[in-house]
Amino acid sequence: MNKIAIDGHSLTIKEVVMVAREEYSVEIHQSAIDKINSSRSIVEEYVSREEVVYGVTTGFGRFSDVAISKDETELLQKNLIVSHACGVGQSFGKDVTRAIMLLRVNTLCRGYSGIRIETLNLLIEMLNRRVHPIIPQKGSLGASGDLAPLAHMVLVMLGEGRAEFKGEIIPGAEALKKAGLKPCILSAKEGLALINGTQAMSAVAALTLFDAGLLAKMADIAASITLEALNGIVDAFDARIHEARGQTGQIIAARNIRNLVEQSTYITRQGEKRVQDAYALRCTAQVHGACRDAVRYATDIVGTEINAVTDNPLIFPDSNQVLSGGNFHGEPVALAMDFLGIALAELANISERRIERLVNPQLSNGLPAFLTPHGGLNSGFMITQYAAAALVSENKVLAHPASVDSIPSSANQEDHVSMGTISARKASEIKDNLANVLAIEYLASAQAVDLRGTGELGRGTGPAYQLLRSIIKPLDQDRIMHVDMQSALGLIISGQTVKVVEQALGVEL
Repeated sequence: MNKIAIDGHSLTIKEVVMVAREEYSVEIHQSAIDKINSSRSIVEEYVSREEVVYGVTTGFGRFSDVAISKDETELLQKNLIVSHACGVGQSFGKDVTRAIMLLRVNTLCRGYSGIRIETLNLLIEMLNRRVHPIIPQKGSLGASGDLAPLAHMVLVMLGEGRAEFKGEIIPGAEALKKAGLKPCILSAKEGLALINGTQAMSAVAALTLFDAGLLAKMADIAASITLEALNGIVDAFDARIHEARGQTGQIIAARNIRNLVEQSTYITRQGEKRVQDAYALRCTAQVHGACRDAVRYATDIVGTEINAVTDNPLIFPDSNQVLSGGNFHGEPVALAMDFLGIALAELANISERRIERLVNPQLSNGLPAFLTPHGGLNSGFMITQYAAAALVSENKVLAHPASVDSIPSSANQEDHVSMGTISARKASEIKDNLANVLAIEYLASAQAVDLRGTGELGRGTGPAYQLLRSIIKPLDQDRIMHVDMQSALGLIISGQTVKVVEQALGVEL
């Protein structure tokens, strides 16, 4: 039953995750097959007449004015793949590779690209039989699409390159044979149809956004435990304050925090101990909310892009035309992922400032220095804050936008490019750093609650605390903190903490 039918129009980010990480199988929806065959017939008609069509009867890029005879079309497509497979660096993880394959199949199902159904079926069978091409992460300019990464994907379809199959990296031809598949010979337009698009950047973006949504919820949870541990003032999250401003994400974040700390005996009211908290506590909803809005914006853009037609040229069977354009340009994804990276860096920034308030005795409202009951002999949480500081500092470098850069290529024919794949990869790195910072805050806030003394945690923070304490005991004497940090990280990235909290509250954060 773990199968998804794709039609080029209705794929969701959640379904991308299901195929990429849970290894759901895919099949082409019947509604797409006629469209695929119809566009293919147009390509064959143009080839038979030897009409001038970019990438079909001409060379590529700067060579678009070089005519190619119909007898050379197969060699043209093969040469395109082997010459464009210029990726460098570490390869994408299996989940990203599966997402790339899925997204390329999905866009080809739209029926604008002229690929043969049998060629597309090979890519689907590779995905379903877990033949995963080795795709280097670097080498794409993000226009004309993700040429280098996608070329490495197609190499395996030709029996070239390398692939991961059943945990082993082997030559592409061997991987196909072990999976019971045969390599294909590309026909006219097919090489271009397989590599001209934004599927590498979109794959990274989709998976990063799925994780970012989870981390935005976890940020509210970690901040709420910290608020309690520091006897924070709950009045700052009064609904009237946030409704007066009207920002959607801010209203949601404030509501989450109110729900999380409801029934807590640790929080205070305005004027009980002090009039107001520092910004890292008092402005949590404003910062978290703005970041949520950024995630929502990027999700809208990428949700559209994973169902977009990003090939060139495009075939329009209704008018029997082949039109050359620029849908391969990754600017929408590039801008969205740069924005996402900035937002995730900000979530990490404010989390690290809350960690500092927990460990610093001048800021923690009576907690012992570095959250250790035996300071001096023990360092406690001193260096966890160092680690968080290092991560947020790295994020500040990574958050510099890639989309504002461009460099001409193909003899200045391709004179403005998006760098969208770099934007997506950077956002993914920032996301990983954020998860680690939140893991540190999760640990430190729980330790601070223990040191604060007896009391009752909130309706949502209590279950989050209990889950953490079910696998990590309070810190009395120094131990290897990395182990605790990894355990807390596991609870976050698996979604366990968010799931437990949402079940307790009966609402989605």
